[in-house]
Amino acid sequence: MLDPDAALKILEDFELTPRVEVVPTGEALGRVLAEDVPARVDSPPFSKAAMDGYALRASDGSERFQILEMIAAGDVPKNKVGPGQCSKIMTGAMMPEGADKIVRVEFTRESGGWMRVTEPEPYANIIERGENLRAGDPLLDPKVLRAQDIGVLASQGYASVSVAAVPMVGVITTGSELRSAGQQLEAGEIYNSNGPQLCAQVQAMGARWRNYGVVPDDPKQLAGAIDHALGDCDVLLLSGGVSMGDLDFVPGVLKTLGAQVVFHKLAVKPGKPTLFARKERSFVFGLPGNPVSTFIIFEVFVKLFLYRWMGITGKPRVVSGTLAEAIKRRDAQRLEYRPVRLEGRRIIPLAYHGSSHLSALREAEGLIRIAIGTARIEEGSELDVRLL
Repeated sequence: MLDPDAALKILEDFELTPRVEVVPTGEALGRVLAEDVPARVDSPPFSKAAMDGYALRASDGSERFQILEMIAAGDVPKNKVGPGQCSKIMTGAMMPEGADKIVRVEFTRESGGWMRVTEPEPYANIIERGENLRAGDPLLDPKVLRAQDIGVLASQGYASVSVAAVPMVGVITTGSELRSAGQQLEAGEIYNSNGPQLCAQVQAMGARWRNYGVVPDDPKQLAGAIDHALGDCDVLLLSGGVSMGDLDFVPGVLKTLGAQVVFHKLAVKPGKPTLFARKERSFVFGLPGNPVSTFIIFEVFVKLFLYRWMGITGKPRVVSGTLAEAIKRRDAQRLEYRPVRLEGRRIIPLAYHGSSHLSALREAEGLIRIAIGTARIEEGSELDVRLL
């Protein structure tokens, strides 16, 4: 069995060159920015009012001020402000020449085209040109674009951006016992949960997916399905058929099709039979058939690889907390990922009966990592939680 960290290192070091495409900024949500993007203009591009009020000279001690004009956002001031003068100004409007302070409207009284200051104004209330960003400053680096990032790009005049091309991920579920939701189950049959679950996990990453359905435990049908999917997809996810049983045909079929198996079997729980292979420009993950194994191996291994395909490291979000109750385990020979939920900083282990116990994930908010050789973790231990 390969050490799981060694497998992660293989996936991290695999030579991948993301393809790049240009998309409208408004359609780039969830996509991975492919290159560093600099600021194009100063932000703000001119000094502007931070408050509604009157723009005047800070050093001007006049008793009253003649109002030259009213400046709204989008207006270009027409008059230079001199001694004893001011311009009425709205929030966001361009500052007039000669003025270096805004007295808030609530600290003033206006009458007959004149303004008096009724209360001292302690602040300048101006957002200076380039105060937030200067043209040429770093704006965004490669990352998954969020809603606020779209706003940042739009504020700098980017109508389109270069993003990593989204991989096409195929999903094949193997097993003669599997039936689709809505079908009637006969004796010995179960519903296919891994296919819809994997498609949802891929979709949540912003990648494209194609579900090829269930393939029975038959090497000829399996070879045909895999060969067809590899012609369509960048990455193929296979669920089931990767262990050591008489009907676990996936490793042999992949070799027959000319795929190179990079690793097979990891010292990880759940997910020991995990396989990773390559055929020309396509990659294959063979995932265990038990649904919790499939879910966790995707989160820890497949997700890392797909993000790398899109040009970023995709490091998981991690929080720390205190274990609410002791954890004991009989088999400490493998690294284990165990589902937990959080109550503030308290880490609550879930009732979990093993890799077929899919319903245990209903409350799961994260995974804790239990190192090889660790048979017990005491209550109160400080742990990291990998958020889901």
